[in-house]
Amino acid sequence: MPAAQTPLEAPPPLQGALIIDALKKGGVEYVLSVPDLHTSSGLLKPISTDPDLKLIRVCKEDETLGIAAGLSYGDKRALVLVQYTGFLYAMNAIRAIACEHSMPICMMIGLLGKEPDTPSRESARFGVRIIEPMLDVLGIAYHRIASDADTALIAPAIAAAYAGSKPVAFLIERRPVHP
Repeated sequence: MPAAQTPLEAPPPLQGALIIDALKKGGVEYVLSVPDLHTSSGLLKPISTDPDLKLIRVCKEDETLGIAAGLSYGDKRALVLVQYTGFLYAMNAIRAIACEHSMPICMMIGLLGKEPDTPSRESARFGVRIIEPMLDVLGIAYHRIASDADTALIAPAIAAAYAGSKPVAFLIERRPVHP
């Protein structure tokens, strides 16, 4: 544990602005999402007003996969922003589009309700607990985003996903904040 943090202190907040900057560095132009409680104030709201990003709101999470695939054919990069429940809901589309058709689908998955000091595989929430094993089974590379330092993983992973035409997921382990 860092010297400046005692066991009783909460970790510093995850800055949504750093995540958004990393998305831009990764060449993302479109963000596809349904309203999302976990990321709404720290990511979704600032994305909706950012002139460099186009937010496409959809009715159901599985719709984001076809849109992201279509954008990739036009050399446009997209991010699918969902909660873990939406990831689970869209599983068949993820399997078909991202995995079987080897599309560069970049997913940012909010782990709503994940306990801050508990690895997601040990979460009391069943849905949170099964996300990483499901990504493993699907063969989807993923990165845990729990601190501001972790945002440095985003842009290179997006570049690799598009270079190799493979899906990637970013697990947002804490609710991002925006100033």
